[in-house]
Amino acid sequence: MYSKEESQRIKREFWIQFAEAYPRKWMLYDTKIKDFSFKFYVDNKKAQVILDIEPKDDEKRKIYYEKVESLKAILLEDYLPDAIFERHYYLESGKEISRIWVDLPNVSVNNRNTWDEIFDFFNEKMTSFEIFFYENQDYIKDLEINT
Repeated sequence: MYSKEESQRIKREFWIQFAEAYPRKWMLYDTKIKDFSFKFYVDNKKAQVILDIEPKDDEKRKIYYEKVESLKAILLEDYLPDAIFERHYYLESGKEISRIWVDLPNVSVNNRNTWDEIFDFFNEKMTSFEIFFYENQDYIKDLEINT
């Protein structure tokens, strides 16, 4: 076990090394859709690349999720064959969102020997997610076009 300070230092070092290994600007929150964002996640068991759809308005969340879900075959066939779709995903806080993500199991932010594998996973999967979004963003953003 690491102390809280040591754990924070390791995480900070992890993110600095990732930024050095892949020095580019990621889309993340810059989707031009409020509460529709891409995220990197890593803990002591897994790494994930995530698309969170979390507008406070449940109807908007439903529409955005259904739009992405309507493109599921394209996403799975051409970009992320291992993507997981969850319309009703509950955060630890209890908040309900919609989430689409890919997992890399059996890695740890605390194990430097897995960092390169995590960095490569983050780069490959987020790049695929972003390309998918760029190619379909007009459809996803337009709430007037139904699924």
